Amino acid sequence: MPMKLDMTRRQALELLGMSAAATALPEFAAAQTAAPVFPKGAIIRTILKDYAPEELAGGATLFHEHMQLAPDFMPRFLAATAAVRAANGLPPAPARGGGPGRGPAAPAGPDIMRDANLMAAEVKTAARDGNLACIVDGGHADMGRDINFLRQVSMKSGVPIVAGGGFYNQPFYPKEISTMREDDIVKALVKQADDEVLGAYGEIGSWDEITADERKVFRAVGRAHVATNLPIFTHTGIPGKSALEQLDILEDAGVKPDRVVIGHLGNLVDANVYVHKQICKRGAFVGFDRQGLNDAPQVPLVMALIEAGYADHLLFSSDASGGYAKTMTVFVPKVKAAGASDDVLHKITVDNPRRFLAFVPKRPRKA
Repeated sequence: MPMKLDMTRRQALELLGMSAAATALPEFAAAQTAAPVFPKGAIIRTILKDYAPEELAGGATLFHEHMQLAPDFMPRFLAATAAVRAANGLPPAPARGGGPGRGPAAPAGPDIMRDANLMAAEVKTAARDGNLACIVDGGHADMGRDINFLRQVSMKSGVPIVAGGGFYNQPFYPKEISTMREDDIVKALVKQADDEVLGAYGEIGSWDEITADERKVFRAVGRAHVATNLPIFTHTGIPGKSALEQLDILEDAGVKPDRVVIGHLGNLVDANVYVHKQICKRGAFVGFDRQGLNDAPQVPLVMALIEAGYADHLLFSSDASGGYAKTMTVFVPKVKAAGASDDVLHKITVDNPRRFLAFVPKRPRKA
């Protein structure tokens, strides 16, 4: 989850790395990657319109960001993190103003997550400087996102935005989740997809050890996918304890692995990338989605997967950890410097997210 983005326009631009010192993007124009093939009738559903996947081939797509969270989101996030650490006999995490791995506290000033004009300006700037064609917002009501805010940001910025939806994880569930039947959660998820014009279910998570309620929600999300065809991206507890079980549950519910991203696996630092490889072998995507700050340890993981032949299964995003452009302006250049070619980086940032997001709708878009 991202830090709270409270800042002035000038400070926001500095945070997003849009100064002249920002690292140059890879030369994607020279990439010779074969264009992906999409199923007949496939679309990418954004908050304002449906696109043919080919229409979003002109830039990168960030598959997991957040443009609005509740004012109390980070205190709740930090409290849940502290409780898990205490339960596991770990010392308190080092104090970080913006949350774990999210840099210093944001300076006082306008809260761009409450001001659609400011957020639209940041998104537009990030799209320009990061060569972005589309951004996926992974929020929903239990995290404090207002779908109308997202519509305003997309309209004002001119940037296509995919709205994620669903239920986040145990510390954030509405109280009624514990008593709702799985069938009722499925109905609620399908209704949410219709009413809010969702383009994905996500982020759907487990906090640490996956709970009974989280398993119930994951099963319901899998069944809602079967009813809608919406792709799914997840939040795994740090360090990704429940990654394989998440995929197991979704597959058991009828979801094909290539419709799933298992997220936050940059947190699972393993030189052998065992879990990462298992997810790729099964056909799902691995999400490296906290890019832009403290991300250097993730570069060897990415390179190990590329060298093992799994570039087709990787996705990058920042989770708003360091700013909406920093996946492209900071992290991607690090991977390129480590030896990844422009063709491979084009595949990961341009082609893979479109392959993930493109689906053949089973239900009509609500007017």
